[in-house]
Amino acid sequence: MIVAFSVSPMGTGESVGEAVAAAVRVVRESGLPNHTDAMFTSIEGEWDEVMDVVKRAVEAAGVGAGRVSLVLKADLRPGVTDGLTSKVATVERLLAD
Repeated sequence: MIVAFSVSPMGTGESVGEAVAAAVRVVRESGLPNHTDAMFTSIEGEWDEVMDVVKRAVEAAGVGAGRVSLVLKADLRPGVTDGLTSKVATVERLLAD
């Protein structure tokens, strides 16, 4: 499965960079395939391991905040691995044709 998520503390001021970095650090230290862009962090793995990482990332982003916003989108496709890179590679190949 691939999960794309965005997490942000609420009520801590306009800048959330440190909190987001704390969440991304959790994802990167998980060892699961991941990618971060300006809007979302995507992570790939089995349901339980991915959701555990998302939970810990939300907790990390929420340190010092009374409220946390989480946006999550999941692609559940049993038997597919390396979707983070293969999906993009397919689009790039089609664009090159």
